[in-house]
Amino acid sequence: MTDPNSSLINEDLAPVPQNKRTWGTWNYAALWISMSLCIPTYMLASSLIQGGMNWWQSILTIFLGNAIVLIPMLLNGHAGAKYGIPFPVLARASFGTKGANIPAMLRAIVACGWFGIQTWIGGASLYNILRAWSPSLAEINTTSLFPQAIPFICFFLFWLLNMFIVYLGTDSIRKLLVFKAFFLPAAALALLLWAISAAHGLGPILNQPSKFANSTSFFAYFFPALTGMVGFWATLSLNIPDFTRYAKSQDAQVKGQIIGLPPSMTMFAFIGVVVTSATTIIYGHPEWDIVKLAGKFENKIMVSFAMLGIIISTLATNIAANIVSPANDFSNLAPNKINFKLGGYITGIIGVLIFPWKLIADPNGYIFTWLLAYSSLLGPIGGIMIADYFFIRRKNLAADDLYKYNGAYSYNNGFNTKAIVALLLGILPNVPGFLLQIKIISATAFPLWISHLYNYAWFVGFLVSGAVYLIFMKDYKVPHTVTNEIIEHVSIN
Repeated sequence: MTDPNSSLINEDLAPVPQNKRTWGTWNYAALWISMSLCIPTYMLASSLIQGGMNWWQSILTIFLGNAIVLIPMLLNGHAGAKYGIPFPVLARASFGTKGANIPAMLRAIVACGWFGIQTWIGGASLYNILRAWSPSLAEINTTSLFPQAIPFICFFLFWLLNMFIVYLGTDSIRKLLVFKAFFLPAAALALLLWAISAAHGLGPILNQPSKFANSTSFFAYFFPALTGMVGFWATLSLNIPDFTRYAKSQDAQVKGQIIGLPPSMTMFAFIGVVVTSATTIIYGHPEWDIVKLAGKFENKIMVSFAMLGIIISTLATNIAANIVSPANDFSNLAPNKINFKLGGYITGIIGVLIFPWKLIADPNGYIFTWLLAYSSLLGPIGGIMIADYFFIRRKNLAADDLYKYNGAYSYNNGFNTKAIVALLLGILPNVPGFLLQIKIISATAFPLWISHLYNYAWFVGFLVSGAVYLIFMKDYKVPHTVTNEIIEHVSIN
């Protein structure tokens, strides 16, 4: 059994015993439905319309992206369900007991970015409630480095609310999640009906043409957009063991995720596509930001109701999707010093410092800079972890050694240099395209085909790092002291 005195373990990182693995198929389906029905999902879909796609091109892109990311989601989820371990502990098998902090921190920083984005959306919604009752207040301006004082105060107040929920613990969010599960679908349906009514039927909405003149220009946008769709849940595809560790069985997590992820993302995205297409007819231009759209409603009660729904939805999603995982990742840095709450506070601070209002200031920055950039970091990690677990170790881990400095996963002083080099080699091909995207280098600095690799960032990183890792580890001798699963663990006081 795992050593309770080890500095590699605490209550949050310890394996979940069998009697506490209670999540069934519908728990996972409900989890994904709840996380998918969020404002960034709506903005993701509507930003594709803003980028030039028509309704069916947008929906197809989103469905394909989620069907693709479902594969690593299920593969990485296997170890969590089998051993009851979270993502940073699973990463120790491939990166080493100390080296696991590298993928954990990369994952955590991305989650901090998402936390900041969701918190900004909640704060902006709060400000728009004030604007509904005080029309003299100006629209939020994100063109400068910082927004105006009052929107920033609203952002800070919503940030404090998130931190208060962290202080109370994750159990306090359950009622909000239940409320969201009923409220947000109803609110989304109401928004859909409003769009259809205001645009005089679905016909004019669905007849909005694609802005791409030919297939060449379409595919030039489609492939980076598809990579962005994969990148949207690339974070969860890594740390899904944080949730599958509570699964009753492998069957439960597999079926639940298949039922929950692609259908709910596609359905909610469809609403985003229809509403954004309708705004082109109603206002003369597509409005991809749902917070700005709700602020255009003339009825004060309707604006307040819509914004309140966005606030509650955003708060619930933020805690479930953007606090739990990075809190565990930060805890993995120093398990005997950082617990869940402290990890949550660290997430909150970095979420502000990442300037989230600039990340979603426009759809191009949202998709091509934010989503693509971090997918180029997380794709390689996923490739290494899946290659290690399925091809090197054949789904068998020396589970107790994951919590030992001198066990099977100590490698070279706690670092598996082969995994780290494979990670760097998977990131490297995407660097030129990223530098070009943020306009640090000229378009002629690298050959065009090298710069274009960035359009496939997640796929390139996943395949390159996975293949390199398998080559590096081909002579690795898997330890014979393997436990198939941890039945129970020593209680940590």
